Amino acid sequence: MAGASKNSRTTVATQKFMCPDCGGEIIMKTMIEKGRIKNQAECSKCKRIERRPKDFK
Repeated sequence: MAGASKNSRTTVATQKFMCPDCGGEIIMKTMIEKGRIKNQAECSKCKRIERRPKDFK
């Protein structure tokens, strides 16, 4: 009996982050800059950009 592979057993959890200043939702964006992938967190209401959602605090 074959079992499921380790990668197929992982669950995908999505989290919603809220901006403490305006209450808008923070979404992650992936940008390509100078041939490198760069992740940025941006508030949908106030358009504030940080490196990750934790930096909004």
